[in-house]
Amino acid sequence: MDTYILVTFGTIAILLVLSAFFSGSETALTAASPARMHTLEQQGDERARVVNNLFAQKDRLIGAVLLGNNLVNILASALATSLLIGLAGEAGVAYATLGMTMLILIFAEVLPKTYAIHNADGVALKVSRIMRVVVRVFGPVTLTVQWVVRSTLSLFGVRITSPLGASLREEELRGAIELHTGEGEEEKHAREMLRSILDLADIEVEEIMIHRKNVATIDANQPTDKIVEEVLSSPYTRLPLWRDDPDNIVGVLHAKALLRAVHTQKADLAQLDIVEIANDPWFIPEATDLLAQLQAFRQRQEHFAIVVDEYGEVLGVVTLEDILEEVVGEIADEYDIQEEGMRTLRDGSVVVEGTVTIRDMNREFDWRLPDEEASTIAGLVLHEARRIPDIGQVFAFHGFRFEILHRQRNQITSIKVTPLVESTDEAAT
Repeated sequence: MDTYILVTFGTIAILLVLSAFFSGSETALTAASPARMHTLEQQGDERARVVNNLFAQKDRLIGAVLLGNNLVNILASALATSLLIGLAGEAGVAYATLGMTMLILIFAEVLPKTYAIHNADGVALKVSRIMRVVVRVFGPVTLTVQWVVRSTLSLFGVRITSPLGASLREEELRGAIELHTGEGEEEKHAREMLRSILDLADIEVEEIMIHRKNVATIDANQPTDKIVEEVLSSPYTRLPLWRDDPDNIVGVLHAKALLRAVHTQKADLAQLDIVEIANDPWFIPEATDLLAQLQAFRQRQEHFAIVVDEYGEVLGVVTLEDILEEVVGEIADEYDIQEEGMRTLRDGSVVVEGTVTIRDMNREFDWRLPDEEASTIAGLVLHEARRIPDIGQVFAFHGFRFEILHRQRNQITSIKVTPLVESTDEAAT
């Protein structure tokens, strides 16, 4: 009898260890980072390859783990109940229920899962090979269970969806970026860059282009020496050439190509055909998204494009640098004209030029102003106000107060933006 009791207690202890193993494995393989496992597999880690294979068949993995876990828990509870009934009679049922509940809860559930959740990647790698065998052994049973589950759910009109699509994976990435906490400048800049990369396909070139009124262009009908003088005095490397009409762009002149031609021609500049040495203009539609345009820049090995609308009217220009700045922030060199456009006041307000983009403000101050209907701060005010405001008018929407400071004709040139404690969607004048 004593031997039977010892063997039974030993068997229960072994079953509890197996239950802890299954519980910890389930938590680790669920919480492990797919990205890190992928990286480790690329580095040649065989265990990571096994983990990734288990990820690929998660239904079977979860089914096998739950099958094994329930099997050992039920068997342990049955042995404990049988043993305690023999020792304490009918009261043994209550003793077994209470005792096994506490043992399973503490040692087979909470303890292993707590450890696994804090060491998910390491535990997943350690148990991967064993779990691969478990999944194979329990394969026929888990497949049957899955068929029963899917059939039962289908009776209630529930369909098991396919793995995450592209849009859901993008949302998952955005969520992971937002969870990347940290108030340091490096962490903040990293979040901004990652957000911007995901936004490239949703932003059109019209939203970041240099508007035609701010584009430096050159009249190709001018004398050659005048053109050379304008190129040398300009801070830009590439300049659109027009003839007869500013909308009639006939080429894009590269400063290096001009200087090379001037050097070849020596003193006889009048013989230079400026249009001949310029590159053909590249026209792109305003609705082109930044990701597609970035790929087009790479394929064509060009850095400069002219944006036109549906009627062929020139709207502005966009460069490779403009797109890169959407990701990494402002890129300035010794020839750039610095136009900050934003000035923070002591009370937390920001005086901003109307042409500053909403994305730049959101990136700079970690705000959440919407940019679906307008790309600039002035455009947002006009969209919300539904009219051209006067100097001194104040509007409140999206949790911010907007005060019109300056206006040039119909263009808002300066706005004071103040975050509000409580959002209000009513405009005050």
